[in-house]
Amino acid sequence: MTLLGLKVLVVDDEIAIRRFLRVALNGQGFVVSEASNGETALQAITINRPDIVILDLGLPDIDGIEVTRRTREWSKVPIIILSVREQENDKISALDAGADDYLTKPFGMGELLARIRSVLRRQSSSISEPIFSIGGLVVDLAHRLVTVNSVEIQLTPTEYDILRLLVINAGKVITNRQLLKQVWGEGYNDLHILRVNVSNLRHKLEPNSSRPTYIHTEPGVGYRLKI
Repeated sequence: MTLLGLKVLVVDDEIAIRRFLRVALNGQGFVVSEASNGETALQAITINRPDIVILDLGLPDIDGIEVTRRTREWSKVPIIILSVREQENDKISALDAGADDYLTKPFGMGELLARIRSVLRRQSSSISEPIFSIGGLVVDLAHRLVTVNSVEIQLTPTEYDILRLLVINAGKVITNRQLLKQVWGEGYNDLHILRVNVSNLRHKLEPNSSRPTYIHTEPGVGYRLKI
């Protein structure tokens, strides 16, 4: 995947962080712009249309979660949160608001670049395509057909709905709250039922359900379908 010329907006109120990211990302071929607060970031997203946004949560005017929420009202630009906040609730709130990934400070540049490549790969692969495949797993969304190593797998409607949501968002963390809302409906909060269904899915899809290949758990947050 070529990164040359892709536009990155770095949103952080710390000058040192912005300077570090600008130098590092320029060295990878990105064209970097900066914003030091939320309102400036929203204007830059609207006017400059970046290819990806790297966003801090603790901004001096409006919180990064609110920036994410407002952006998602009209844009699908990939957003990676880069924050000192390590609490699960902060991660869940950011992902629920529409962030694509979450990385805590301090961070390694290699990991950030890997997250960027993953997010851009998901966007370019455009999983609205009717067939998704990885390894031996193939999901034909148009025909609701799931196979593993060419063997058709029978899923319950609930199991299929969970898998479909993970496939559509392949590579992205889907929070428990998002899964419960999308599969069972608004207001449903029985996390145990979700875990049981994911466990059943793994038994049907995974070569070794105790060491999942496809459906990865993000502890305390949700699940991610590996790509």
